[in-house]
Amino acid sequence: MNQKNLLGLNKCFLDLDDPFELFHKWFEEAKKKEINDPNALALATSTKNGIPSVRMVLLKGYDKNGFVFYTNLNSQKGNEIKENPNATMCFHWKSLLRQIRITGILDKVDDNTADNYYNSRAYESRIGAWASNQSTILKNREELLAKIEDFKKKYKDKNKVPRPSHWSGWNLNPSSIEFWLDGDNRIHERLKYTLDKKGKWIKSLLSP
Repeated sequence: MNQKNLLGLNKCFLDLDDPFELFHKWFEEAKKKEINDPNALALATSTKNGIPSVRMVLLKGYDKNGFVFYTNLNSQKGNEIKENPNATMCFHWKSLLRQIRITGILDKVDDNTADNYYNSRAYESRIGAWASNQSTILKNREELLAKIEDFKKKYKDKNKVPRPSHWSGWNLNPSSIEFWLDGDNRIHERLKYTLDKKGKWIKSLLSP
């Protein structure tokens, strides 16, 4: 029988007061057990009129200030974020039977942070950021491939491909983080951290 903490939860919740610490421990476990992309998450955004959309993106960094991903700022999600910075992330790790939901406000990362990450990417990925007008209509696949070749000719030096001004990162500064653990007969375990007005994380148990 699993050891329980003071809240009566499974020991994998660790009885921690800091949700970032718990996220880190779960994420490290996911990196060991998930076959593909343990940093994949579903990102939900919406227009200023409340029309939602969701897609998978990759987490590229996190700390006490939030959770970071990168994208074309003129893509559908980029335009929606500029209209409405409220967003939600959801990690689902099948191998661990766990998920984490994070809700908060998105802010663009600073240029230095974006530059550092962009320069760490493969040459072809940096070229792709220039060539793809993300979310716009293509006449055909060849149109995109031709643009890729054009930018390869423009930026032949693989060490000197500048970051496009339309490409950067977003940081989700959370107001709530919920940890979910699969339970027998759909009696799941849920622990939610909510940030109060004083900046303190408050823990609550939720019904499955």
